[in-house]
Amino acid sequence: MIHELVTPLQRQTLSANVYEQLKDILMSGKMMPGQQLSLRSTADALNVSVMPVREATQRLVAENALEIGPSRMIRVPMMTESQFREITSIRINLEGFATEQACKHINEDYLADIETLDSAFDKELNQENPDSTKLISINKDLHFAIYKASEMPMLLQLIEALWLRIGPILNYDLRSGSKRLETRAIADHHTRLVKTLSHHSKLIKALKARDVEAAKAALHSDIETATEFIIFSGTLPAVDQTPP
Repeated sequence: MIHELVTPLQRQTLSANVYEQLKDILMSGKMMPGQQLSLRSTADALNVSVMPVREATQRLVAENALEIGPSRMIRVPMMTESQFREITSIRINLEGFATEQACKHINEDYLADIETLDSAFDKELNQENPDSTKLISINKDLHFAIYKASEMPMLLQLIEALWLRIGPILNYDLRSGSKRLETRAIADHHTRLVKTLSHHSKLIKALKARDVEAAKAALHSDIETATEFIIFSGTLPAVDQTPP
């Protein structure tokens, strides 16, 4: 599994490089809540020794992006509905502020990057069989291209910390193999992605116009659409239940 997600490193590294790859995997929703991560398999996939992988995972554990489970196994944490709602509320405020600042600092270079990602999202969505994992990854990159335009690197780090927690939830339902939800989830997921495309268009239009309120409204709608889908899919355990 991990061999399909990482890019082998050609030289002995640098736990920072391992950390960046693992961070991107988590933020892009390529691993599921509860999924275990083997230090040895990850090291083999990256073509490095176990030491930099251990250092990177320890850093991610400290950031609550990974956790140490029974028998010292490292895994992606589960999340309850109340935790998900709390993080979503924080995201709306932090990412809304980043979008507001982006409106003030946006330039043609930033817009070019954003529009390129938007076109890639649109192209993949219109494939006969869109790759939901790829769409989620592009969506993440597009969001962070906008937040980068805020020119506030400390704010960007705070948002990244939230996406480390939220990323594994974003395509959990399609990757979980749930027979009860499988057919409906695929249809609903496609509908949500179409709505996301609409929010992207409104958001980019607002950024071009430097319209702060319209940009924040489009961003809020984007986040809330994803939240509604995930909560109503029944994927997350209730706060008073033990995570599966």
